[in-house]
Amino acid sequence: MLRSLALILALLLTGMMGARAEDSSQQAFDRDAQAAIKELATSLKSSLMAAMNDGGPAEAVSVCNLIAPSLAAEISKKYGLEIGRTSLKVRNPANEADAWETDVLQRFETRLASGEAIQKLTFKEKVDSESGSQWRMMKAIPTDKVCLSCHGKKIAEPIQARIEAHYPDDLATGFKLGDIRGAFTVKRDIVD
Repeated sequence: MLRSLALILALLLTGMMGARAEDSSQQAFDRDAQAAIKELATSLKSSLMAAMNDGGPAEAVSVCNLIAPSLAAEISKKYGLEIGRTSLKVRNPANEADAWETDVLQRFETRLASGEAIQKLTFKEKVDSESGSQWRMMKAIPTDKVCLSCHGKKIAEPIQARIEAHYPDDLATGFKLGDIRGAFTVKRDIVD
């Protein structure tokens, strides 16, 4: 009887410690994911604005093509996670949304249509897959005025030519101010 009670107590303590470890893992992910999103957004915007000041919107296309992937890789390494950008209408096929991301982006569209502020559109959860468990987070990217020269409904010919040169299968046009341009997407494998 005493052994059974001790075994039950040990199992309960193990379960509680596991739950605390998972809470700690989730809190660390939340903190790191938010910091990584902020850093990527700030760095990318700074690079795009510098390119636009130097060579106009056509030059900004090259920033997205050449600099954005290396920024994402550098920030991913810094925080020990994987960060990128995706959209329901991607410019770069390498950024195509997976099923989970597509579902979240569609939910963002519904939330925006219901009146929720685009700046509040964030979602996170633990996802289990065949390859293991992950923490995942997404944060919507709003379409600002500066975005419209490359992602709007009317794109000037020199910009369009540059886009077509880098992205022949581009789908990322037709946006208007305040649309969800896409989202930052972050994931980290959960190590047991």
